[in-house]
Amino acid sequence: MPESAAPTVIAKPPQLVFEGLWAFAPNRDTLGGTAYFLKLPHGNWLIDAPAWHAETRAFLEEQGGLNGLFLTHRGAFGKAIAIQQHFNCDLVVQEQEAYLLPGARVTTFEREQAIAPQLAAIWTCGHTPGSACLYWEGQGGVLFTGRHLLPTREGGVAPLRTAKTFHWPRQLRNTQLLCDRFNPETLNWICPGASSGLMRGRKAIASAYERLQQLDWSGLSEAQPLL
Repeated sequence: MPESAAPTVIAKPPQLVFEGLWAFAPNRDTLGGTAYFLKLPHGNWLIDAPAWHAETRAFLEEQGGLNGLFLTHRGAFGKAIAIQQHFNCDLVVQEQEAYLLPGARVTTFEREQAIAPQLAAIWTCGHTPGSACLYWEGQGGVLFTGRHLLPTREGGVAPLRTAKTFHWPRQLRNTQLLCDRFNPETLNWICPGASSGLMRGRKAIASAYERLQQLDWSGLSEAQPLL
């Protein structure tokens, strides 16, 4: 008797977050990371690498292709090189992570740098040496945080210390610097790059600046690493 055919896996389509912004389903290649697609008048960008398959390629091509792919940290690379080769787009990463993309055409930055109109890369070392956030001026200010800041069970946002965290005090300092850089008028939303299951179907955390201001810095400084 012939073996049954393997079940067909149907990829989930990207979820619309705001006009011009979509979130992809968690990507196994990046340990469940969430990637975003941003459609802008001056060119389209991916933030971190989504699962790379025919459905992703078709969606991106229907939206007009890619100008760039911004990578928030080494754990979010996934199939970034294959994506660049397919779309011939820019690949932007903080300079300390670039060596992990051999053979790719990489654009690097040091601390903070405008990479396109309305888009600024911000180095937020801590989770990894080259961990970075991407700031978009749209929708009252959106910060794509990768794994630098993650959702909490209480509906807020916070840095998370794990056994693999590169430098916890630096991660806390860089979170505090975000509070100094932004204000309630310039930072309305955070789009984290992982732990989306805690967001109960949402893909963006509202009142972002206020949530950063509510962090317990003393408690965080004493946090023990999670496995």
